[in-house]
Amino acid sequence: MSENGLSVNEAIKKLEYYCSYQDRCYKEVITKLKSLGMFQTAIDHILDHLVTNNFLNEERFAKSFARGKHKFKFWGKRRIEQELKFRDISSFNIKIALKEIEADYLSNFYTLAEKKWLTINEDSLEKKKRKWVDYLMRKGYESQLIFDYLKELQ
Repeated sequence: MSENGLSVNEAIKKLEYYCSYQDRCYKEVITKLKSLGMFQTAIDHILDHLVTNNFLNEERFAKSFARGKHKFKFWGKRRIEQELKFRDISSFNIKIALKEIEADYLSNFYTLAEKKWLTINEDSLEKKKRKWVDYLMRKGYESQLIFDYLKELQ
């Protein structure tokens, strides 16, 4: 039972749907359970159920998160790693997740970098370079990769 009268079985059904709709990490599931007013013993029981029945899988979450953020938001490895750490994903699973994006990583970087370079309207070449570098750093790309490509562009 929860603080608001929700039974454990009702919470399990809600969380099964919540986790099947989209891959979730432990942190998101725990936050959801706390928002439902569940007590810690119930939270532990529900987490165990979700893991046992494969509704909750940290490795699967990390892989799909990395693929999605890289493919649709063009995030780099550093940004993805930072966001996964924020969600308390283990270093082991972060490494596995980053391997998911290796095949497209450089081509996506070059596409994004080129497109951004062409869209920056700045009279000063130095300001243009600064804006371009800042943008790619915020996206989470490695500084070495950015500066090597900047040399190529010049």
